[in-house]
Amino acid sequence: MQAGPHFFLGVDGGASGCRARLRDAGGASFAEVAGPPANIYVDFDAAIANVGAQVEAACAVAGLVAADRARLALGLGLAGLSSAGDAKRVEARFEGLAGVRAANDAVTACLGAHGGADGALVIAGTGSAAIARVRGSETVIGGRGFLLGDDGSAARVGADAIRAALRANDGLGPSSPLTQEVMRRFRDDPLVAIQWAISARPAGYGAFAPLAFECAGAGDEIALAIVRAAARAVDALIGAVQTLGAERVVLVGGLGAPIRPYLAASSQAALHPPSFDAVDGAILLAGGVLVASEGGKT
Repeated sequence: MQAGPHFFLGVDGGASGCRARLRDAGGASFAEVAGPPANIYVDFDAAIANVGAQVEAACAVAGLVAADRARLALGLGLAGLSSAGDAKRVEARFEGLAGVRAANDAVTACLGAHGGADGALVIAGTGSAAIARVRGSETVIGGRGFLLGDDGSAARVGADAIRAALRANDGLGPSSPLTQEVMRRFRDDPLVAIQWAISARPAGYGAFAPLAFECAGAGDEIALAIVRAAARAVDALIGAVQTLGAERVVLVGGLGAPIRPYLAASSQAALHPPSFDAVDGAILLAGGVLVASEGGKT
C-alpha cells in the first residue's frame, strides 16, 4: 500500500490560459504543459474540459500510466472559483486520484508567490484581485469578475479604450492615436464593435491593453488617463492588503510589468519578486513540496 501521493500535479487555470506542472514527492519537476483558458465563471464545463486536457497532457509527457493515477494528488487554482461549493463541484469532476483540492487562482498564486508563507499577492492580469495571507488566514479582495470589478486589469483597460474610441467616433469625446487605432481594428464601424462585444470575453477586451500602454508611452493623453486609472486601482489593492497586515507584497499578471512604472512610489517600494509561480502554488495546495533552486518561475 502506498504511504501517500507520489506525484503532485498543479494547474493554474486563468482567463487567458491554463498551465500545468507535475512534480514528484521530492519536488523535482518533470512535466509542464499549457492550453486554453479555464475560467469556471465564464463557462464551467469548458473550463473543466480544458483542465482535464492539461492533466492528461502532463501525465502523458511524464509517462504516467493509469495505475499511477492512484498516487497522483491534484491541486487546482481556477479563475472564477468563489466558494466552497464551487470547489467541491470542481473536485467531484476528477476521480480516481490520491486527492484533489481546488481554490481560486488568487489563493494558489499567493501560496506560490511566498512559497507557502504569509504575504500578499496582487494580480493584474486579464482580471484583477488581491489576496492577503496573514497568520494562515486568507482574505480575498476584488476578483468580482469583468462586469462587477476587475479594475486595474487588462480587460478593464481594453474596455475603457474601446469605450473611448466609440465616444470619439460619436463626437462625444476627444480623438487620439489610441481611439483611431481601436476604431481601425473595427473597420471604423461602430456596428462592428457592437457585434463583437455581444460575444466578447474578458480576454478579448484584454487584447487591447497592450495598445493602450503603447499609446500611453508615446504620450497619448486618452491612453494615459486610462492607464493611470488602472494604476490607481492597483495602488488601492496594494494598500488594502497592507492594511490587513501583509508585510510582503508581490505583483503578478500580464499587466504587472507594464503598469508598475505608473504606480505610486509607496506601492513600488512595497513590491517583492515572487518565490514561485501560481502553478507551484497549486502544487503546494495539493500537499506537494517545491525545490528552492527552481524558485522565481513566472
